[in-house]
Amino acid sequence: MKKGHLVGLIAMAVAAAMLVYALGDASSYVTFAAASKQPEREFHIVGTFAKGKPIYYDALKDPNYLEFYLTDRDGRTARVIYHQPKPQDFERAEEVVIIGKIQDDSTFLASKILTKCPSKYVENDLSSTAQSP
Repeated sequence: MKKGHLVGLIAMAVAAAMLVYALGDASSYVTFAAASKQPEREFHIVGTFAKGKPIYYDALKDPNYLEFYLTDRDGRTARVIYHQPKPQDFERAEEVVIIGKIQDDSTFLASKILTKCPSKYVENDLSSTAQSP
């Protein structure tokens, strides 16, 4: 075997090992139940604000503490604690993606929050806006 082929094979093996390692450590979208099985890993959880549960944020007392309750896509609700300022238009979000680790079965420590806010562009009824000539 040529020396160049051997170097190429070794380089490909190293690249494949790095890729497998990176993919194994990457975050993935799960539910609270799945995240609680691996508390050492960071996950993405998609959900909506839990109905009837409070959102706590006091910018004067501690601007880096936000607490709220999120219901995941399986219907399980957990308390979320975020040690950063509250995202803009947080309460208007339709869906929320939290990134972080589960602390216990009922508390999730978020390191990032992504919000999906309602569109500011609302489709108008064309018949009501049309003007007669």
